[in-house]
Amino acid sequence: MTRPELSFEFFPPVSAAANLRLWTSVERLAPLAPRFVSVTYGAGGTTRARTQAAIATIRERARLNVAGHLTCVGASREETLEVARGFAKVGVRRIVALRGDAPKGEDKFVPHPEGFASAAELVSALREEGFSDISVAAYPEKHPEAVNAAADLDNLKRKIDAGATDAITQFCFDTETFFRFRDRAAAAGITAPIVPGILPVENFKKMSGFARRCAATVPEWMESAFGNAATEEEAHLLSVSIAAEQCTELMAGGVGHLHFYTLNNPDLTWDICTAIGIEPVAMQGVVGGTA
Repeated sequence: MTRPELSFEFFPPVSAAANLRLWTSVERLAPLAPRFVSVTYGAGGTTRARTQAAIATIRERARLNVAGHLTCVGASREETLEVARGFAKVGVRRIVALRGDAPKGEDKFVPHPEGFASAAELVSALREEGFSDISVAAYPEKHPEAVNAAADLDNLKRKIDAGATDAITQFCFDTETFFRFRDRAAAAGITAPIVPGILPVENFKKMSGFARRCAATVPEWMESAFGNAATEEEAHLLSVSIAAEQCTELMAGGVGHLHFYTLNNPDLTWDICTAIGIEPVAMQGVVGGTA
C-alpha cells in the first residue's frame, strides 16, 4: 500500500508549559515528514498573536511547511488579510480558510460589519492575494448549522469554486460515512481532494463533549470499549488501534492524505502512524527550543 501524505494540526500555546508541549509535539512528529503542519486560530481570533508566533517559530526551527489558520470572525476584511500577509512574510503559502465559530458566549456566527460573511468570500480574497494552496473545512455528517446535508454540500462547492485547493473534514469515526460523503461530493462536481480528519482519542469524555457540539457521531461500541479500558495504557492502545484501523480502511479506499488533529499530544499520533507502516526519516536542521 502506498505511503499516504500526512498533515498535522497543532494549537497555539497559552502558557509556558503549553509552549514547551507544542515544541515537543513538533519535534516528535517532524521525522514523519508531513506534507504540512497547521496551527489553529482561536474563536474570534483570540489566539491570533500566538498563532503567528508559533508559525514563525516552527518554520524557523523545524524547517516544516506550515499552514496558517484564518477565520472570518471578529475582524474586518482588511484586518483579516493583513494577518494573511503576515503569514506570507514569514514564508507561509498555505492557508486553512474557515468561517470560524461564534465567540464564546454568542449563539451563532455574525459577520463583522466590514468583514467576510463566509469562508467562500475569504477564499476568493486569499486567491486575489496570491495564495495558491488553500484548504477549507468539510463535514461528512453535516455542519451543525446547515439546514440539511444538500445545503452543506452546496456550501462546500462554493468554497471550492472560489479557489480552495482541497477540503479537510471534521473527524468522523465511521469510515463508510466518509466514503459516502466523498461520493456525494464527486456527484456534485467537486473534484478537489477531500482529506479525512483523524482524531486520536486522548480523553474519551472530553472528545464526546466536543463531538456533541460539532454534531459528530460517536459509535456506541466506542463508549463501551473505552469504558472497559481499566488503565491509561489500555485506553492509549485502544485509541491507537481504532485510529490505525480507520486509517488502513481509508487508504484501502483510495485516500492518499491523512490529516491528524494532534491535540498537541504527539505520542498518540506517532504510534498511529507507525502502526500503519509509516517510518520516520532522518531530519536535518531541526533546532532545539520552544515554540
